[in-house]
Amino acid sequence: MMPQMAPIMWLPMFIFFLLFLYTFIVMNFYIKPFNKIMTTKYDSNPPSKHWKL
Repeated sequence: MMPQMAPIMWLPMFIFFLLFLYTFIVMNFYIKPFNKIMTTKYDSNPPSKHWKL
């Protein structure tokens, strides 16, 4: 391939990397507060109440 074709070859990899980075940041932002809320909610109750239906 000619060197002028390098941006065409690197563009899909760059777009995939940006998409992966964006999804990683979004998941990291949304999962961590959710885990904190769930752990604080369950820590306030005694462990015996977890099995109550």
